[in-house]
Amino acid sequence: MGKCECARPVHPGEILKEEIEYRGITQGKLAAQMGISYKMLNQILNERRPLTPQTAMLFEAVLGISSNLLMNMQSKYNMQVVNRDKSFLDHLSAIRKNVAVFAFSCHPV
Repeated sequence: MGKCECARPVHPGEILKEEIEYRGITQGKLAAQMGISYKMLNQILNERRPLTPQTAMLFEAVLGISSNLLMNMQSKYNMQVVNRDKSFLDHLSAIRKNVAVFAFSCHPV
């Protein structure tokens, strides 16, 4: 079976925001429980700041959502974003071509 991928990358903050809204927890209360600023929490929930291992563990402590799951979501999001960055992909392609030429010239057949 082929891999199924969302049409757009999903930041873990989007999922966390939906979860706290469902639970009726305010961002201010959650930030206080986590010991982080409201601004930092808001940036994560609005997909303007990445989740770190530390913040993932704080979410796990307060909400009971696995920090490993959250970090896997963040990693997948990061990879989806970079795989859509044409400029970076072009740069990566040029590097791969240069490395292939270099490897061939160092080890002639």
